[in-house]
Amino acid sequence: MIDKNKVKELAQQWLEGKEYFLVDATVDEQNKITVEIDHKDGVWIEDCCELSKFIEEHFDREVEDFELEVGSAGIGQPFKVVQQYINNIGYDVELLTSDGVKMEGCMKQADENGFVVIVQEKQRVEGKKRPQLVEVEKSFAYTDVKWVKSIIDFK
Repeated sequence: MIDKNKVKELAQQWLEGKEYFLVDATVDEQNKITVEIDHKDGVWIEDCCELSKFIEEHFDREVEDFELEVGSAGIGQPFKVVQQYINNIGYDVELLTSDGVKMEGCMKQADENGFVVIVQEKQRVEGKKRPQLVEVEKSFAYTDVKWVKSIIDFK
């Protein structure tokens, strides 16, 4: 079976010095290799082809046959690496907390330790009869959420 760590090493080697980053690399039982890359401005098919050729050159199909797929991290798919959170600062995201609460908000900040989302919540405001929508910052560790993904707006 093809070694997943070897695939990751090769991908990182090709990505070195480029603005792309590795999102994920998997190898299943049938030797289907899947490599996902991303870039803050999107992924070009030509670069996926180059990376695919680079990885393929380092394996011998005569020794071990495999299928190789290189592409961008799926739009609307949950984030897998910190760089995806960082790239979405200023954009709307949807998230599901570990305790099952779903919410939407704007990604305000992200780093290695966690992220902050600005959400709208109804709260009692002094002098008002009804609760008002107010912006609230919610901080999360990555372990506090099941998933976070971009909200795609076609307006």
